[in-house]
Amino acid sequence: MTPPEPGETRTTQSTGPTAGRSAQTATLAEIAREAGVSAPTVSKVLNGRADVAPATRSRVEGLLRAHGYRRRRAEASRSPLIDLVFHELESAWAMEVIRGVENVARDAGLSVVLSESAGRLTPGRTWADQVAARRPHGVILVLSGLDESQRALLNSRSIPFVVMDPAGDPGADVPSIGATNWQGGLAATRHLVELGHTRIGAISGPSRMMCSRARIDGYRAALETAGLPVDPELVAAGDFHHEAGYRRGLELLRRPDRPTAVFAGNDLQALGLYEAARELGLRIPEDLSVVGFDDLPVAPWVGPPLTTVRQPLTEMAEAAAKLVLDLGREEGTPTATRVELATSLVVRASTGAPPR
Repeated sequence: MTPPEPGETRTTQSTGPTAGRSAQTATLAEIAREAGVSAPTVSKVLNGRADVAPATRSRVEGLLRAHGYRRRRAEASRSPLIDLVFHELESAWAMEVIRGVENVARDAGLSVVLSESAGRLTPGRTWADQVAARRPHGVILVLSGLDESQRALLNSRSIPFVVMDPAGDPGADVPSIGATNWQGGLAATRHLVELGHTRIGAISGPSRMMCSRARIDGYRAALETAGLPVDPELVAAGDFHHEAGYRRGLELLRRPDRPTAVFAGNDLQALGLYEAARELGLRIPEDLSVVGFDDLPVAPWVGPPLTTVRQPLTEMAEAAAKLVLDLGREEGTPTATRVELATSLVVRASTGAPPR
């Protein structure tokens, strides 16, 4: 039997020429023979080298996945880095996340590599190869996720990853850090109901994002609990940007039966809504109450200061960074961990009783 390669972990059972016997006897060299390539070529694939033909890379990675091949974390060399991947990078929201990850990375003597998936919920294939070549201590994906081949690629290199505020269901085996978005939407809307508002609008985020759907579900639950109708005409689809808050806000506020209060879904959309109200000559909160979500640093400084749901972004980022480093210290496949940090309503001057 061929001895194991350095840094190799024997694997579980699989199909193919080595099936019918414990795959713990399958070595890197045997995987190379099954793929019809040399052992150095398999090593290049494992190391994320670019000088491997795409078809060969795909064939080798398929066999690595089939055999559950992974390097021992203790033996796999790592760069002193944490990879931080954003769905979109340019926002005050992203800065809070970066601050949290850097707090943990700095204490651990690590640097942070930033990348953006240009609005896509899954990074491109080139990114995965670059990460495999860098061999960071771990990867944190914000409002993003990985497809099956990307997960397998990171797993085969023993690079742990954590999803923060996942866009969709990350899967039972993927560690994630989130916030109580449903509870936050409920608290924001309940606050408006308690002030006496009965026509409460909402500007959602992208429907493909789980956090956005949860906030609007909380909004609906608060209305239903109060015995108020959920009017679909008062729920506008946004995208978490200023422009959407402005445009969707104009649509809601130009209605003859306009809402007297709006839950804006996030702070950026709330600020866009402020501009829409100003343009239409509506005063906040005398004519219109506004609630945001996130509690960005700008929220207390706008006029009037914004009532919002505080999402502990920095703390979430710190928790994600600590988790990914903890996963990197463990041998074998870690048990997936899901954590939700609590949101809280911060009442300021943008909400009040409805106009008479």
